[in-house]
Amino acid sequence: QVQLVESGGGLVQAGGSLRLSCAASGRTFSSYFMGWFRQAPGKEREFVAAISWNGYGRYYTDSVKGRFTISRDNAKKTAYLQMNSLKPEDTAVYYCAADLSGSDFYNGDTYDYWGQGTQVTVSS
Repeated sequence: QVQLVESGGGLVQAGGSLRLSCAASGRTFSSYFMGWFRQAPGKEREFVAAISWNGYGRYYTDSVKGRFTISRDNAKKTAYLQMNSLKPEDTAVYYCAADLSGSDFYNGDTYDYWGQGTQVTVSS
């Protein structure tokens, strides 16, 4: 069993930065592929970024490449999403998720555990 708690969301002006954290409980954090997803009002949940078990594999949706960086610290059982050059269209609730298999990490339906989400609002 893994419990995930996100933090770090908030209100920021366009061009600003935020760093989201996802703290995990349980002993097997390093066994999970970690992903970040977001959902804006009236829109479907979308994949943002994912990171492999050892951190060497990092994957991003095109709209955030070059602006967002996903990372993890297995000793601290925490995943991060550094978000720079934020745009109003990045406004959403951001969720972290854990996937034991890592076989289809773009697909949120394959993830085993989810956090409660943290709101990110970017003003223009």
